[in-house]
Formats: sequence, structure tokens, C-alpha cells
Amino acid sequence: MTTTPSPQPAPARIELLRFTTAGSVDDGKSTLIGRLLHDSKSIFEDQLEALQRSSDLTGGGEVNLANLTDGLRAEREQGITIDVAYRYFATPRRKFIVADTPGHVQYTRNMVTGASTANLAVILIDARKGVIEQTRRHAYLASLLGIPHLLVCVNKMDLVDYRQDVFDQIEADFADFGTRLRTQDITFIPVSALKGDNIVERSRHMDWYEGPTLINHLEEVYIANDRNLADGRLPVQYVIRPQTTEHHDFRGFAGQLAGGVFRVGDEVAVLPSGRRSRIKGLHTLEGPIELAYAPMSVAMLLEDEIDISRGDLIVPASNLTHIDTQLDAMLCWMDDQPLNKARKYILKHNTHTVRCMVRNVRHRVNIETLGEEDANGTLALNEIGRCALRTTSPLAFDSYQRNRQTGAFILIDEVSNLTVAAGLIQEPSKPPPAPEFDEYVI
Repeated sequence: MTTTPSPQPAPARIELLRFTTAGSVDDGKSTLIGRLLHDSKSIFEDQLEALQRSSDLTGGGEVNLANLTDGLRAEREQGITIDVAYRYFATPRRKFIVADTPGHVQYTRNMVTGASTANLAVILIDARKGVIEQTRRHAYLASLLGIPHLLVCVNKMDLVDYRQDVFDQIEADFADFGTRLRTQDITFIPVSALKGDNIVERSRHMDWYEGPTLINHLEEVYIANDRNLADGRLPVQYVIRPQTTEHHDFRGFAGQLAGGVFRVGDEVAVLPSGRRSRIKGLHTLEGPIELAYAPMSVAMLLEDEIDISRGDLIVPASNLTHIDTQLDAMLCWMDDQPLNKARKYILKHNTHTVRCMVRNVRHRVNIETLGEEDANGTLALNEIGRCALRTTSPLAFDSYQRNRQTGAFILIDEVSNLTVAAGLIQEPSKPPPAPEFDEYVI
């Protein structure tokens, strides 16, 4: 007698956590990541052998775990991190993408790039130095970039004899400063990246600490609510029209959901035109579905024939975005050539590309004091400032604080085609206007 095997449950989807490191020079960011990869058995044997050979050549005696991320020759020679290095590893509970970012002020643009998609920022503090200007600077940048979770690792505890009073004082100092940040979830862990204390295994030298290890916290921090699931947003990336008679009536609008939930039958609006319809169907590679949510990639079918193209934004009819040609944004300048208000730039916002001009630089953020100062109408390399921009055609957007995808953009130089700035759109003072605009030309 044959029996039909019972269906097996679908394997649980392993969650992905993106995190970045930040801290002052020589605080041990690269060593921390190297230790994390080493102790979690995420290094291949050939990588470890190459690391040992490199350490022998430099006469260090011990394996330099920082070289796992400091891949550039200049980085190894100087012992500093210059560019953003990405590393991928996984545990049975989660997958991870870690960005090792530079600590130098002159590489602010690199840090912004690495941290722009992070769920969590690991901020390192040298236990001997405590909270310094660079610590506050990186915490401010993490807050500005909307990173929802901060993990403060007080490193080099072995150099202060693992004293609890040193850790407690640093925790109190940072917590006081943290009250001025937008990030509300802040966790503190005393570690020694060089010795491996509280990285993967609990430290034998700090029995006074009862919290999680670094890897435990990374595995358990709750990130399910980090995405905006309240505001449905579908930036149209591609219009699908199958070239077969069998599917001649299929016209899908494909893209990755930047927020919210969509269901078959929902009334939606297409921005910036404002035309409305209802969802006829939702499709993925696996077939039709009834419900889609961020960050799924879907093809949406509508009941009505509407002129929709790449760059349009599909949203719930009851939950419109701001639509305007005027933007107020924080710009991080990334180009050697300073911002020039007389020049025209290309603004890329999700799948939408328009031309724009920077009308005004309201102020520049002093990266040393975090205060506002006069920018003299421009921004130089690695400077951050609040600017007013005007686009050639209306843009449908949310504030960056509400949605990190629909509130972010990049500026591209028309001549060199280089990315010159990253922008974070600020909440407009006026409510969303009616979605009807006439295009104009700069």
C-alpha cells in the first residue's frame, strides 16, 4: 500500500539585516567586523591563509583581522579605512550585509553611501577616549540618514582592565547626547574586538555585564517595523506588454514596492497625473497573488487604460504623496567641484529622472559642532547643507523621515555624468497639493 507523502511546510524566510559601522579613526571598526566574521566561522580557509601571509609580510606577528575589510593597498599601508567595504555572512537565524565605512571627516560622503540602506548602525567608542566629537558626528549622521537602531560598542575594554565604571560613564555620556537624536532605539555593549570579548562569545572578564553579545543583538534586534507599511508606494520601473496573441490584453506596471500594502480591488492613483483606477491583478514570478507588500517586486494590472510610464508612482487613492516642483532637502555633497547654483543638474528619484536647479543653500551643517552656519551659497566636498531645489516637472515624493525610498534622491552632473550629491527630502510646510501641474522648462 502506497501512501501519499504529506506536504512539507515551506521553509521559513531568513530575514536580512543591513548594518554599518561608524566611529573615529583607530576605534577598531574593521577589526570588529573581522573578528565577527572570524568567530562566526564566516571566513573561507583560503581567505584565512591569505590573511596570515599578509600579517607575516607586514611583520605584525598576529593575524590582522582588519585586513578582511581594508582591501585597498592604501588602506593596508596607512592602517585606515578609505572606501566602503561590504561583507556578506549568515547565521542560522539571519543573513547580514555589513558596510565598513571610513571614520575620517574627509570621507563623510563614503559613510553616507554605506549607511543609506542600513537598518542598524554600530558606533564604536574607544574606552580610553570616551564620547568625542567624532562619536557625536557619526551618531548625528546615522540619525540624519534615518537609521532606526543604534548599537554603541565600547571597544578596547581590555585596555582599561574591563572596568565597569568606565563603561557606565560612557553609556551615560552618550545617552545624554542621544536624547537629541531622532533614533530612539540605542543599545550599549562593552567589547574587545582584538580579544573577541562579547563579539560572538561572552566575555569571561566582564561578568558584571548581563546583556547580549554583538552577534546575539544583531540576530535578535526587531526590524520588521522598520519599513513603512502604511503608505503604499509603487515606483513604476517597467511597462510589461507580452508580444504574444495569447496574452495580448496583459499590460502590467512592474517595480519594487517602496512602501505599504496593495490588494486586488484597491483604488489607486497614478502620480503625478492624478488619474485613478482599480487594481485588476498582482503578479510575481511565482504567479498571481491577492496581496503585495514592501519590498516585494510585482507587476500591477489596472482595470482602466491609463497612460503610465517609467518614473510614475502608483499610490492608494486615499493616501497621496506630496507633488511639487519645489523641494527642501538636506544635501551631502560628493563632488570635488563645489555646488554651483548657476548650473543645471539631473535629479534621479527612484525610477523618475528630471532636471533641476539648486535655488538656495539655506545653511551648512558644521560637521565639527553639528551647528548651522552660513554656507555662502555653496557646498564643498563632504559638506552637508539644507537646500531649496526646483525641478523641471512635478515630483511625487514623501519626506525622508516618512519613507527612506520615496524621500531620497541623487544629483547627477549633466556634463560629467558623475553623482555629485545625495539628497534627503524634508517635510514640506504645506499639505500635499492637488495632483495637477503644467510642466515648465528651465
